[in-house]
Amino acid sequence: MALRFDKYEGLGNDFIVVDAASFPDGAAGVALVRALTDRHRGVGGDGVLLVTRGGDRPAMRVVNADGSTPEMCGNGLRCVALHLWRTGAVRARAFVVDTDAGPHACRIHGEAPAGAAQLEVEVDMAVPSLVPAALPLRADAAWVDAPFEVAGRTLRATAVSMGNPHVVFFDALNADERRALGPAIGADARFPRGVNVGFAHPRGPAALDLQVFERGAGWTEACGTGACAAAVAAVETGRAERGVPLVVALPGGPLTITVTDAGAPVRMRGPARYVFSGATTLDERVAVAHRPRDPSAIG
Repeated sequence: MALRFDKYEGLGNDFIVVDAASFPDGAAGVALVRALTDRHRGVGGDGVLLVTRGGDRPAMRVVNADGSTPEMCGNGLRCVALHLWRTGAVRARAFVVDTDAGPHACRIHGEAPAGAAQLEVEVDMAVPSLVPAALPLRADAAWVDAPFEVAGRTLRATAVSMGNPHVVFFDALNADERRALGPAIGADARFPRGVNVGFAHPRGPAALDLQVFERGAGWTEACGTGACAAAVAAVETGRAERGVPLVVALPGGPLTITVTDAGAPVRMRGPARYVFSGATTLDERVAVAHRPRDPSAIG
């Protein structure tokens, strides 16, 4: 059985887009995701985006490279918006895509001929929440620049739900410290469902640098919900202003994030690009993915 797919990327955060109706459920689906996203033996990607076109409006479900299912993925949503436009599934420049975190409005910007391989897409992301139960976070009150003990040191943490859990740090950390702390914080028991970890560095009132250790994917070139969470954290801690577009520079490139009124969705704008299409054989890919590795045979 051959599975057709399309490959997309948003600032280097890359995804394999497939028709949800043709994708297996359960353990077989998890095994296939791990096989497809394998960068040595599969197609390669940070995750798989399962797209449904039937019903009142299109829908997207995200599966991380490890087989876990996050509630939302901003870069993935921009890629799905491009996929729907490129394949003619939508014709209006403004449309809504359903996700596990709820419906999200998408808008196509700039020149956008039919079949375009690259677009600038603006998305209404989730309404942010600092309520611990929304993440979830084991805490009695919201964390805004709250002391956070990890690996024998104290950082300052701001916890934000963007439909999925994030914790953002503005502490001055070098690359080695970030590399060590990202996985440790991501697995911290205070976040019972795990957490995406953002390390941010302000570059003035309208720009910041950001690196994100993503739950289920590890270090990625870009994280849309992470950029939104960092912008919310910057506003909440007085490092940025509401209503002022904030350029968030990620390793893969910049996203423009606007945090507006309380209770309103965060707006995210950035590029999405079509890479290639193909087909693969399910049984072969799953078999390769689950070939046991013998550590003694390495080196």
